[in-house]
Amino acid sequence: MMKRNEKYCTLPDKDKGVDIINIKGIEDIGYVQSDSMILNSLVPQRDSTYQQGLYFSDAKRRIDFILAYHIKKHGSRKHGGRHGNNTISSVKGGQQLPGKNTDPEIAAHDLTADYHEDDKRLRREEFEGRLMETGLELEKDEDTKTPGIGYVKIHAPWHVLCREAEFMKLKMPTKKVYEVNQSSNFVEKINAFISKVTEPLHPNVDGAKVSNVKHLSYPFSREKQHLFDLTDRESFFDSKTRSTIVYEILKRITCTKAKYSMGITSLLANGVYTAAYPLHDGDCEGDDTEQNDRKVLWEEWASYSVFYKYQPINLVRKYFGEKIGLYFAWLGVYTQMLIPASVVGIIVFLYGCATVDDDIPSMEMCDERNNITMCPLCDKTCSYWKLSTACATARASHLFDNPATVFFSIFMALWAAMFMEHWKRRQMRLNYKWDLTGFEEEEEAVKAHPRAEYEAKVMQKSMRKEHKVKKTEKEKLTWRDRLPAYTTNIVMILFMIGLTFAIVFGVILYRISTAAALAMSPNPTTRSNVRVTVTATAVIINLVVILILDEVYGSIARWLTVIEVPKTDKSFEERLIFKAFILKFVNAFTPIIYVAFFKGRFVGRPGKYVYAFKSFRMEECAPGGCLMELCIQLSIIMLGKQLIQNNLFEIGIPKLKKLIRYIKSKRQSAQEEEEREKKLQRYETDYDLEPFVGLTPEYMEMMIQFGFVTLFVASFPLAPLFALLNNIIEIRLDAKKFVGELRRPVAVRAKDIGIWYNILRGVGKLAVIINAFVISFTSDFIPRLVYLYMYSPDGSMHGFINQTLSYFNVSDFQAGTEPLDSLQLGFRVDVCRYKDYREPPWTPDEYEITKQFWSVLAARLAFVIVFQNLVMFMSDFVDWMIPDIPKDISEQIHKEKVLMVDLFMKEEQGKLQMLETLLAKTKEGKGTENCNNHSPYSRPRSHKGSTTSLHSQNDDA
Repeated sequence: MMKRNEKYCTLPDKDKGVDIINIKGIEDIGYVQSDSMILNSLVPQRDSTYQQGLYFSDAKRRIDFILAYHIKKHGSRKHGGRHGNNTISSVKGGQQLPGKNTDPEIAAHDLTADYHEDDKRLRREEFEGRLMETGLELEKDEDTKTPGIGYVKIHAPWHVLCREAEFMKLKMPTKKVYEVNQSSNFVEKINAFISKVTEPLHPNVDGAKVSNVKHLSYPFSREKQHLFDLTDRESFFDSKTRSTIVYEILKRITCTKAKYSMGITSLLANGVYTAAYPLHDGDCEGDDTEQNDRKVLWEEWASYSVFYKYQPINLVRKYFGEKIGLYFAWLGVYTQMLIPASVVGIIVFLYGCATVDDDIPSMEMCDERNNITMCPLCDKTCSYWKLSTACATARASHLFDNPATVFFSIFMALWAAMFMEHWKRRQMRLNYKWDLTGFEEEEEAVKAHPRAEYEAKVMQKSMRKEHKVKKTEKEKLTWRDRLPAYTTNIVMILFMIGLTFAIVFGVILYRISTAAALAMSPNPTTRSNVRVTVTATAVIINLVVILILDEVYGSIARWLTVIEVPKTDKSFEERLIFKAFILKFVNAFTPIIYVAFFKGRFVGRPGKYVYAFKSFRMEECAPGGCLMELCIQLSIIMLGKQLIQNNLFEIGIPKLKKLIRYIKSKRQSAQEEEEREKKLQRYETDYDLEPFVGLTPEYMEMMIQFGFVTLFVASFPLAPLFALLNNIIEIRLDAKKFVGELRRPVAVRAKDIGIWYNILRGVGKLAVIINAFVISFTSDFIPRLVYLYMYSPDGSMHGFINQTLSYFNVSDFQAGTEPLDSLQLGFRVDVCRYKDYREPPWTPDEYEITKQFWSVLAARLAFVIVFQNLVMFMSDFVDWMIPDIPKDISEQIHKEKVLMVDLFMKEEQGKLQMLETLLAKTKEGKGTENCNNHSPYSRPRSHKGSTTSLHSQNDDA
């Protein structure tokens, strides 16, 4: 029978040069002990800590990493062999056992499966042997409660941690402690007051309060271990650092029994191992659970009851690493900055509500005494209608289309610049606090490490060239090798963007045809609500399409990046992010851009309308303009994506998976299930959690939200408020997911948020341009100004509506397009109105564009140029005024360098003093010896006895 736990012992130093013994031979013989590797069958300790699965079976060595793999069990096979492996058949050569079914198809299938399993097992054994050569200690556990899964537990001893920490240039705290410089007394008092006021908002964790002292950090060196506090070696490297070190070894070590060298990433991709992950520190739920960092994070960070508190960013960084810590720090800064934007947006909205009754154009539109008859909105089925019926739309448009909107657009552009500067300063503070200053060198070393897929491609290329050209230098992939992939990328991205445009165009045709169909309804309520019904249903269709295409585009972007075969993980991530962002950005904003800039621009005029496919008349904007419809479109898509995609999916999918596991577990009795849960080790429990797939989905949804908040904020001032409410939930939702539903990610060091910062800057610059066009072309702000200062007879807005409506003689309708029911209003219509700047039909230049149109167009273009340059100048001025590095942080970094130099100078002086003291003692000893040896020479040679005495002493010597 297979042993419960079997332990690998590392090679002694004197045996490091001995080759690993023949693995297959040992498996054929059975349990054999060798000088190079000892396998001990250990009886599990009944220690409570061991029962949690955080330690080896000796309950002393901590598990730093777990490798999981599939076990294929056959009922006809005996379990035995080296490592307790239970996949080796006791019958060799694929021979059938007597009396068994000898179906050749089944036998061939079993032989193929056995070959693949044996191949994977041999790769695992070679890989694990190489791991032990590096000094790691391994222990296997195949007798687990998880059916068909075996585990390799990895422990990094002290000398391996020291060696790898020095190689990775990990900065560790030294014994030297210094006091952080305080600001001036006035600033210090203000900070103390703010700290006291916000004390209830701080989480109840260690290190939440600002400390006045800091340990001086220095890259770890085995030669300078005396600089570090090594009194407690177990806690010097925390669990996050230990797992990072082990993972670096796993990435570096390769096995060569395949056609090309394979590291842990390739072994995972090829199914040799099913998972590789560090362990969580313990359970996070339950009153009787021992206190650990994970439980603290669950209670003080992942709980909705603490939504009003600051995040324990330092503890997040300590547990998950710098990269994830920076994401949540950025999300916290973004959410905080949304508070002033939300307040100003609410004020702008309330201003619109307060002034809606004073808006003269909307009052004129609602005045039935004006008796303005409008032209039909569609051919044949639509009839003439009164302008006063659009009163509600006009009044609602004023809530978002008022002079305060322009101010809010300028404010949001400056807000975006302030947000970017605030984040850069916050990032520098975290870099200083987390000892990430001077990180570039090691970061470049990580960048240069090639991906396993890239190495495989290079190996295939070199193997093809071996028989053609003599190998003179190391092969690499050139642009010619990637040309097919680049071509595929360009074609697929253009096709996907074209598909998005086609879907939007299809929704446009749906709107046109539905509006015509509803206009034929005999129900007057249906006919009066045609525009609202068509707009709402079209937006819902757009939302569903966006949600579906988001998932499709994410998969396509990953596939396109994979076929490019980028060299490094960083390059792979950046290319994936760029493609996914382009596709998802176009997908989310194309329907909104259509409403903002294209709807109602190419409709023509009555009697000469523009048709799509010669049958669908292009739709027009409402009399109050397209801004209200743009607001509806933006709000529904934004709220829909946040509620459905960001929150409902993130909450619902994990709950659904838990429900499925619960239903499967119902096959067992409740007592058996409870007993199984109690006996599960930590690594078994973590294996059931969802794997961590990276931060790209989290950042992506925030980037799209940032676009909603900034790009079209002129049409929807409440966007920052809804984003704020969403992010308050999002932070706790993501925290709950990271702490309780995902396997613990491998900690990754990073000093910034990478390419996402460039995307933020790009969206911020684009927002200035788009808002300028929204204000000038989509809203009525510019036409109103032009009328007020150029065409108003009394300097007021009276007569503005009449000025923007042109006249049309109904006798000029094209044949077959006039309304069928022309007497629906109860009287004969000879002239109808439509929104445009054209000459009336009784002038020689009938239906030609008027001079007022060109005046308005010139004013619109001038506003775009002035607004764009003014706001960008102000943004750049804010960027220039605020330094990227806070002054106190710059001083502290300089102080650290000075203290480090002083520390080494004192160390060198101490060494010189010790050396001088040693030399002095050596000289003194030699001087005494010389004095004793040569004392006879100092005596006077007045008689022969002295000479005789000297010779006798020399002879004795």
